[in-house]
Amino acid sequence: MKYSHIIFDVDGTLLDTARCILVSLQDALKETDGLSVEYDDLVFALGCTSLDVLVRLKVKDPETTLKLWVENEDKYSDMMQLFDGIQNLLEDLKSAGCHLGIATSRTKEEFDLVFRKRPICDMFSTIICACDVDNPKPSPEPLLKYMEVTGASKEDLLYVGDSPGDEKCASAAHVDFALATWGAHTTGVPAKYYPENPAQLKELIINKSK
Repeated sequence: MKYSHIIFDVDGTLLDTARCILVSLQDALKETDGLSVEYDDLVFALGCTSLDVLVRLKVKDPETTLKLWVENEDKYSDMMQLFDGIQNLLEDLKSAGCHLGIATSRTKEEFDLVFRKRPICDMFSTIICACDVDNPKPSPEPLLKYMEVTGASKEDLLYVGDSPGDEKCASAAHVDFALATWGAHTTGVPAKYYPENPAQLKELIINKSK
């Protein structure tokens, strides 16, 4: 195989979380700032750090709004599901000898809330959250940190994500990028691969990336 380390984003790549994230944010904005923001006007928040989103929305008290946003995600967590085929993909990659990692814009607290209790979490040997670096995505620092921790080279890595920020992170780190089109909300994102589903990604990695 060409890639021995497969690194995944979480939201929109492993987990279908978009509706939960945006509904939770809508409720938080209404409660803390009295703002009624249309769902489609918040789609930009997918793939950004929570703080960046709240700064852009110019909320009065980002800390309070963030706390409520996270609490709402817990309340609406039944909206979050693994994308079809993800578990089989991860199992097959592990069986083929791939090292699995995560690079996410979520803080550790946010990551633990949505992911830590899921059975697939134990499949990932290295997890880089936004709080593990000085500059999260779209900076290359999360992938550079991953390489620092694991000793892997950029040629060993394939990063799989769904957003322009994921692509920019990979490009700046000189790491190949696969756009998870099954969860992407933005078109025209440059990528080396455009798998339409997890099974197609497995085929690219295990059988074609040689």
